[in-house]
Amino acid sequence: MNVCVVGSTMVDLVSRVPRLPAIGETLVGRSFALGFGGKGGNQAIAAARLGADVTLVTRVGADRFGDSALANYRAAGIGLRYVLQDERHVTGVATIFVDDEAQNCIVIVPGANDALTPADVGTAAAAIAGAQVVVCQLEVPASAALEAFRIARGAGATTIFNPAPATAVPDEIWGLTKIAVPNETEAELLTGIPVIDDAQAESAARVLLGRGAGAVILTLGKRGSLVVTSDDVERIAPVVVDAVDSTGAGDAFVGTLAVCVSAGMPLIDAARRANVVAALSVTRAGTQTSFAAESEARAFLAGFGFALFPDGIPAAIDSD
Repeated sequence: MNVCVVGSTMVDLVSRVPRLPAIGETLVGRSFALGFGGKGGNQAIAAARLGADVTLVTRVGADRFGDSALANYRAAGIGLRYVLQDERHVTGVATIFVDDEAQNCIVIVPGANDALTPADVGTAAAAIAGAQVVVCQLEVPASAALEAFRIARGAGATTIFNPAPATAVPDEIWGLTKIAVPNETEAELLTGIPVIDDAQAESAARVLLGRGAGAVILTLGKRGSLVVTSDDVERIAPVVVDAVDSTGAGDAFVGTLAVCVSAGMPLIDAARRANVVAALSVTRAGTQTSFAAESEARAFLAGFGFALFPDGIPAAIDSD
């Protein structure tokens, strides 16, 4: 299971608050914690925790936060060859507020993430071409993600695109995307279609299919998820848990999906497992600290009748 993630690294500054503040309002928080995040780093950590061999292509600052991020990746078993330290830019920072209903709002300062270039990605071409699955998001320049997908599809890898935060991207990136994974907010911003119900969700997904994506999985929070291909639509029911903190649930989903797809699992089966593992993450506080280790994921999935990696899955993925 070989996964390459091209994306962002952030340091998370997390405050627990009774409710999310209104504009101009000052609230007294309940607690504060410093953690590690960034959608690229999160998805890489989530995949590594489940046993994948993960390569990460990212930039951090040459500062204390950057040094701490490097140590965090090293501890997770992620190679540091393509984790570049930038002398000119600070490490990215995310300020996160989490309320008593486990809802959150986030403000990011990208810092070194904005300096990741196609040339940086090119230096990791061998790692990208050697991966079974390549994952990109949009907390780094779209040009870097595009270069990664060009290399990946040229080598026959499966590409997973998490278009977050939603923004305009080159049309080419959709045609290089095997699996697109937006949430309902991102789907609406990308297509102009409100995603209030399943019919609208399918309509939004079909717009992205029309742009070239091979398949679309819409993550719908408490409503579960919807898998849409040119031939089929399948609803994945939500997993009911006692939510503590929803931060990073989407990244847990994408990281798990990448691992399952890299193991040769059919898309719908991979999505079902990602749905359950993401639900486990919201029962814990924090972002990367909420991601399940392989043994924890196996035990939790077993409670829903799933094995993490069923016997008999093919040894290689279909990358057509």
